[in-house]
Amino acid sequence: MNSNRILNIVLAAYVGAIFTFVFAPILFSVIFSFNSQRFPTIPLGSFSTEWYVKILNDPDIWQAALNSLIVSSSTAVIATILGFCTAYSDFRYNFRFKGPYLALILLPPTIPLIIMALAMLAWLSKLGMSGQLWSIVLAHSVLTAPFAMAIIRLRLNQMDPDLESASWNLGGSEWATMRYVIIPFCKPAIISGLCLAAAVSFDEFAVSWFVSGLNKTLPVVILEIVQGNIDPQVNAIGTFVFLISMSLVILAQIFFFYRQMKSTNT
Repeated sequence: MNSNRILNIVLAAYVGAIFTFVFAPILFSVIFSFNSQRFPTIPLGSFSTEWYVKILNDPDIWQAALNSLIVSSSTAVIATILGFCTAYSDFRYNFRFKGPYLALILLPPTIPLIIMALAMLAWLSKLGMSGQLWSIVLAHSVLTAPFAMAIIRLRLNQMDPDLESASWNLGGSEWATMRYVIIPFCKPAIISGLCLAAAVSFDEFAVSWFVSGLNKTLPVVILEIVQGNIDPQVNAIGTFVFLISMSLVILAQIFFFYRQMKSTNT
């Protein structure tokens, strides 16, 4: 009993240390965004919203925020469609070279982002698409589709494989089965995939920086601000980016697991 209690305390301390290591810098960034002093030093100056007012009055930041919203929402839709098609093909069909097919689909997140960004830049330049907003969407779709695919495939693993056969035996076509059986069952995972893909795209920097050209997203603007000087605007912008990204991730988790628990209880 005592050994289990000690183990639980050690595990709790370990998890707490991990969370502190990850979130402490973000917390300090949020605190310094309300600091009246220009430099992030302790003791802090007076409470001030000066830096938030400054970024809200900057048209370049508004344009970058609009670009980020367009890119993340478009990427979420495309990546989720690709992820759903891939997950369903893996669930429904057995075919030759299925293993390499799945490995290739899940490869992008394992590639270093700099390598991925350089490859995307070279490929899009050949197609004459580099430097356009849709080039960022295309690159981010390749990067985020595996995340959506993994979530939807996890949901499909929970489905009774006989549901499709039952629908066909009752006269439903393959498209009717897809519309009234598969998609409703996968709806929590589809929405979770949308939120997760949007969060990853909204937060992504390296690929955006290489292929964006003049169509800058918020992470690219943050880099430009911090080059050569210390500007507290970065803390304010970073706070907005963090809140949006975390909200999307939390929504994805809540919706997926809530609907999963609800369907299990019923």
